[in-house]
Amino acid sequence: MIKSKVLICLITVLSVSHAVAADFTISSGMQSTVLIELYTSEGCSSCPPADRWLARFKDDPRLWKDIVPVAFHVDYWNYLGWRDRFAQSRFSRRQSDYLRHDHLRSVYTPGVMKNGREWRGWAYGQSPVTTDGRKAGLLKASFNGDDAVVEFSPPRRYSGALILNIARLGFDLATHVGAGENADKILHHDFVVLDFKQREQVADDGGYRWNFPGLLHDVKRKAAGIALWVATTEDPTPLQAAGGWLK
Repeated sequence: MIKSKVLICLITVLSVSHAVAADFTISSGMQSTVLIELYTSEGCSSCPPADRWLARFKDDPRLWKDIVPVAFHVDYWNYLGWRDRFAQSRFSRRQSDYLRHDHLRSVYTPGVMKNGREWRGWAYGQSPVTTDGRKAGLLKASFNGDDAVVEFSPPRRYSGALILNIARLGFDLATHVGAGENADKILHHDFVVLDFKQREQVADDGGYRWNFPGLLHDVKRKAAGIALWVATTEDPTPLQAAGGWLK
């Protein structure tokens, strides 16, 4: 009788342990999810309307399921008199990389990339098409405490490594600009890339897996989100994207 009780308790513990293995998950569907990249700057007088446009996705029912928006603040306008606190040179290089691959006609702000291609429809009130019906594969991130495991199961095999991009996003951010083209204005930002990580991985039996211990260690969960996408090492164009709120 005692052995039976011990066995039952052991089974229960194992079941509970399996059930709480992931605090929460973020996952794409099998079809392609649209990644919207806004390249913006607090030093650019024409950028606030684009920032407001991107912020509208917070209340869009397609958010995370069909559309993953991110805002990269570039640093090439800092010389105009205002240093953008969110700007990083590697974000400027990423935009230039799109130019190098002929996905962009010139480097400018505000600039929007939709699934790795220049898209000016936002300025004319157009809504991004959320799916083309293409099977892109399942991209899933499982979070356990501060740790994360990301897995990607593509519908086809890739000969080389793939790059996982992880962007931690900030929301409800405001800056009182003291100089430059937006002097004396209070600018509001959402979907701001605050932290950006990239990691290469080769396939294991056709699938990909990345481990990120301590990924969320310094993250304040309030009004925070995360965006993930995968690309080849030769081209920054996203193959699949996923995103969600950090819980």
